[in-house]
Amino acid sequence: MSYEKQTEAKMTAFQNKLTELRRSFHRDPEVGFDEVRTKARIAHCLCSLGIEVHEGAGVVGVLRSGGGNRTIGLRADMDALPIKEISRHDYVSQNAGVMHACGHDGHMTMLLGAAELLARDPDFDGRVIFIFLPNEEHGLGARAMIDDGLLDQFPLDEVYAIHNLPGAPLGEVSTRAGQICASESLFEIKIIGQGGHASMPQVGVDAITVGAEMVLALQTIVSRKLAPGAGAVVSVTEFLTDGQRNVLPGAAVLKGDVRARLPQDRADVERFMRQIVDGVSAAHDVRAQMTFKTEFIETINDPGPTEAVVQAARNAGLTAIGDRPAMSFSEDFAHFCAAVPGCFLLLGNGTEPPYSQPLHAADYDFNDALLPIGAALWAQLVKDRLPERKTI
Repeated sequence: MSYEKQTEAKMTAFQNKLTELRRSFHRDPEVGFDEVRTKARIAHCLCSLGIEVHEGAGVVGVLRSGGGNRTIGLRADMDALPIKEISRHDYVSQNAGVMHACGHDGHMTMLLGAAELLARDPDFDGRVIFIFLPNEEHGLGARAMIDDGLLDQFPLDEVYAIHNLPGAPLGEVSTRAGQICASESLFEIKIIGQGGHASMPQVGVDAITVGAEMVLALQTIVSRKLAPGAGAVVSVTEFLTDGQRNVLPGAAVLKGDVRARLPQDRADVERFMRQIVDGVSAAHDVRAQMTFKTEFIETINDPGPTEAVVQAARNAGLTAIGDRPAMSFSEDFAHFCAAVPGCFLLLGNGTEPPYSQPLHAADYDFNDALLPIGAALWAQLVKDRLPERKTI
């Protein structure tokens, strides 16, 4: 068999191996902090490659080569979503109401593929830390792993994460220096008025009217109090009361979601929200309490690692965009970027359904053709960022 045929056969075998692994993850999804079988499968794969494994909140693989002291971290997320899958392929979720609808099955597989490539040909001088993160969807996994001592036990010089992007051309790399993902904050406003009979509203203080006024006033924060183009979003997503068909509610609860591109915008939104809640409640002589909790902070890419990603993509023969617009979604990877210079990058999942279906859609699927591309990109990045191993 010619060298070209041997190479093609090896590439096909690698593709098939990754596809089988990705689909096994897809069949058996687990939600955040319950990734028991997923963690065991990852640990088994890493151990089979001779990679040192540490288990805690997540799974960490350590691959050393040469005597270099530089260390880079590569992150993949493990958790699935509480979504009922409606796809009809032969590897649909076997766990009722749970599905890999965000591509984390593919992210894990690409990183395990990179681990295999690097373990097979460790032509670098330094250390690679493979980080498999739990509970990314709720923004709790990175903090759990950091609290577990990840960055103390394995000090990183740089850290990277890939997320697939439906609708973008297959294998297209896009990223940006600075803010790339928004923060997410959850708020709750409790209004205590005076309930009463629906026929005599003047006797009490109707909490639903007060709440409705707050909902409308909150929309002026983005349109009138922040600079045009700030990219912040304030959304009231729930309006709960204790009213009935002939009972005016005396209590109401508003819940919602705030996205911001910059920490200062996030702080300003919270301040304006509290002004509105205090002002409207005072005008109607009711009590109101507000909580504002930031689940995800803004993801800020460091310029150095960002340029490294663009160059690695081009070295791997991929199209690379280094100044893409910021994304409106949030990412748990932000906590790593806040501690270590890092870069979050997007990798095109394809332009045709189901690969172009939105993330979190019940008929979304990760594109298996992306698996060897992502694995090779990871390996290229490692070899670009860690010096070539010296041999005697």
